Amino acid sequence: MSDKETATADASPKKKGKLGKIIVMAVGGIVLIGGGVGAGLYAAGSGMIGGDHASAKDENKPKLVPKSEQKRGGEGAEGGEGGSGEGEGGGSDHAGKPTPEGEGGERYASNYYAMEKDFTANLQDSVHFIQVGLALSTPYDDKVIQNIKTNDIAIRSAVLMALGDTTEDQVFTSQGKAILAKRLVASINATLKQKEGFGGVSNVYFTNFVIQ
Repeated sequence: MSDKETATADASPKKKGKLGKIIVMAVGGIVLIGGGVGAGLYAAGSGMIGGDHASAKDENKPKLVPKSEQKRGGEGAEGGEGGSGEGEGGGSDHAGKPTPEGEGGERYASNYYAMEKDFTANLQDSVHFIQVGLALSTPYDDKVIQNIKTNDIAIRSAVLMALGDTTEDQVFTSQGKAILAKRLVASINATLKQKEGFGGVSNVYFTNFVIQ
């Protein structure tokens, strides 16, 4: 074997060795990057990163109110003034046992709010007009009620537009009125979501209903 061939043969293992080191380093770098991304995602998911911001955002959201925490007759969830505070229902009989809530029904309490003024609008393609009084209910806490009060003007506008799209056939039957109530719920929630990012109204009740 000539000196040139010998030098070439000696250099070949060195090149392979260097190439192997480069590949190992590149793979190691990818593993480190992947590990860093995974750790970041884990930290974000567990609340280690941005946890305070997420927690503060959740605190501002309306919360569902279980029936066990519903205020009854001015008494709070802990039994109110003079109450024993025993039992989740807040009320109790003379033996100190929780007052029975009854079986069935809705799981969450209903928080009601009556709109202060009636709504008057012309019916669609009709000479008649409709005048209604509304009360709203929500299973959430008072944040939803406060949002309703804050956006009273926008909500009244949405309700009037929904009433204006109502025909005579939809207001002379119980079924039609039920459909109208659902439409009003959708209109009110759409307005609240646009203004506050959260709806929360579950039902609309008619406290006054006049067609002239």
